[in-house]
Amino acid sequence: MDIRPVPYDHPDAVKLDAEVQAEYHVRYGDGGDSTPMHPADFRPPNGTYLIAYDEAGIPVASGGWRVQDANDEGNRDGDAELKRMYVTEQMRGRGLARRILAALEEDARAAGRVRMVLETGTKQPEAIALYTSSGYEPCEKFGYYRFHEDSRCYAKTL
Repeated sequence: MDIRPVPYDHPDAVKLDAEVQAEYHVRYGDGGDSTPMHPADFRPPNGTYLIAYDEAGIPVASGGWRVQDANDEGNRDGDAELKRMYVTEQMRGRGLARRILAALEEDARAAGRVRMVLETGTKQPEAIALYTSSGYEPCEKFGYYRFHEDSRCYAKTL
């Protein structure tokens, strides 16, 4: 796998984002994640967005992090928020999400972030299993979906 940083508005990122949004819609029936995001959120040093490409150069997995500091949505100073972790259906079960997660954690740590946080949902048990097996623990709810019953938030000290 070739994992490399790309802009969040890169065509491959847009393609994978559309796929993950469609999956969210199937699971939650709400049209996808409405969290406001902008390509600038993922520009170093305030974040990064990674895509994994297979040997044929096809984008098969993605994930990013963006700076979050203390705000009225429950973040703390030093937070790095994980966003858009996704692996295409045919490539699941090969450790790609774990590899991208590790690369994002290292990048956020190098950028001076002290805690990686994420929000997922109860209808994504695979995501919850990945994060808890990677050292993430439940934390206070934050972000756009902090008042939703299906929302679950996790954090890990970097």
